[in-house]
Amino acid sequence: MLSSKLLQPPFQGLARVAKTALPKTRERERNPERSRELILDAAEQLFAERGYEETSLADVGRSAGVSRATPGYFFGSKAELHRAVLERCFADVRRAVREGKARALASGQTPEVVLAGAVADYADFVAARPNFVRLIEREALSDRTVLEGMPLRLAVWQEALAAFRQELGLDISDSAEAAHLLLSLVALTWFPIVHGRTFLKAVGLDPAAPDFAEQRKRHIATLLLGALRERASNSSDWTRS
Repeated sequence: MLSSKLLQPPFQGLARVAKTALPKTRERERNPERSRELILDAAEQLFAERGYEETSLADVGRSAGVSRATPGYFFGSKAELHRAVLERCFADVRRAVREGKARALASGQTPEVVLAGAVADYADFVAARPNFVRLIEREALSDRTVLEGMPLRLAVWQEALAAFRQELGLDISDSAEAAHLLLSLVALTWFPIVHGRTFLKAVGLDPAAPDFAEQRKRHIATLLLGALRERASNSSDWTRS
């Protein structure tokens, strides 16, 4: 009499192996939201590192661990994927601005303390999201006009400026002064992200050093506080508590 083992379907074990060895690509593509985020993450990294022209949808798919056709399925074209990456970055900036504003207004601290907190918050944000800085720098140096067609970009920076003025108690009619302060904050925090291996290295600064970030925050806060104090001495609109 034949053994019951010999009567089992010959490929039953192979089917189990095939099921457990299902490629990760297939698994990821079964979760559309997860796949979309993986594609955006990979595209953000590649666009920041290589640039728009040197990045293909196939590159993005490979980096994201999905099939080559999946990025196109979700976003239609490389241009639309690039735009989606930038929009997600600006959405992150808006979220950071709103969270920082809420903390500042709830703190009841003096403008000096609020400004130091704003410097620390924004420096931490760009340090955690260097790809955002690199993406915007690449766009600024290119002849593309994708940023000009993004209403969210304008809304975010206008909201950031309004929050900055409100947090510091700056006269609502003096938009230029607040804009210059915000410009200085952005420029002073962005530069080390872009030029860590060029200018900083040449002058003996190492952005990877353990104490660099805190030293940088203190330096920026000192510079901006100097500007605020000079303004305060010439105007009664800036109130101190």
